[in-house]
Amino acid sequence: MSDAGQTNSPHVPVMLADVLDVLKPRDGGIYVDGTFGAGGYTRAILGSADCAVLAIDRDPTAILRGRALEPEYGGRLTLIEGCFGDMERLVRALGHETVDGVVLDVGVSSMQLDQAERGFSFQQDGPLDMRMSGEGPSAADAVNHLDEGELARIIAVYGEEKRARAVARAIVKAREETELHRTLELAEIVARVIGRRPQDKIHPATRTFQALRIFVNDELGELARGLSGAEALLHEGGRLAVVAFHSLEDRIVKRFLAERTGRAGRANRYMPESKEVEPSFREIEHKARKASQAEIEMNARARSAKLRAAERTGAAAIPLDLSSLGLRSMPSFLGGAA
Repeated sequence: MSDAGQTNSPHVPVMLADVLDVLKPRDGGIYVDGTFGAGGYTRAILGSADCAVLAIDRDPTAILRGRALEPEYGGRLTLIEGCFGDMERLVRALGHETVDGVVLDVGVSSMQLDQAERGFSFQQDGPLDMRMSGEGPSAADAVNHLDEGELARIIAVYGEEKRARAVARAIVKAREETELHRTLELAEIVARVIGRRPQDKIHPATRTFQALRIFVNDELGELARGLSGAEALLHEGGRLAVVAFHSLEDRIVKRFLAERTGRAGRANRYMPESKEVEPSFREIEHKARKASQAEIEMNARARSAKLRAAERTGAAAIPLDLSSLGLRSMPSFLGGAA
């Protein structure tokens, strides 16, 4: 989500009818919901066909809430705590070599934003955490220990913040007096640097918080690995549906599918011709679908949503190349995201 400060909004699955339309669940099928969250897509898939869903979430609280759903579906729902980037390993560990469909709803959920103790939002004071799994280095670790250049790069690339260098400089200066451990502390520092005009629609700290969240959770790398895992698991005719809310995420999905449907040409005309690879996906629709105006009026989160979908061919999966998706090497921090 691009608005890292949106809070107190009930979690409503975005573009649900569109997702079901492209996924086309069938009786006897096996589907992966890689971003279980509140279970909106999972419930809809299980309700539309006599099928099974393998639901993955790295957030242990989401898995705990979902346990209450399992008895309702008579063994058709299996919850898996883990990262959707590891879906190939997680699904095959359960004895499934292939699946009929994969759906991903990328980004942070409104439920996580609403929990002040998770540290995702600057609308409520809380610990500067932002870890979806609750494990590994936190946002506080990042702002207190990364050097100014690394912080500036993260904020510029992942937050697309034009004044990233000034924000990083202010953070480093503030932590020289005392370490930063609260969300409102950081938000105030950023706001002083960026300023805020009455006509501004978003809080000045939005982009910085987004950048730190993406970095701490390695969200873009996770997305790339998840797409590759889906490609490996889907059998011929299986379908992939991805809902993204930010240009950084959508760009990765777009490039991944362009490369695997044969639409991507050579990245550089001076590069030698590469061996032609048989497309591993076929297009369902050339352009991304967007939410209807009616849905946007009912659910503001749908405003920036884009749905891209494709159908698996019988060709071999194409090895994942992060550089072809535009993913840059980023600072590696205490064994965390890179």
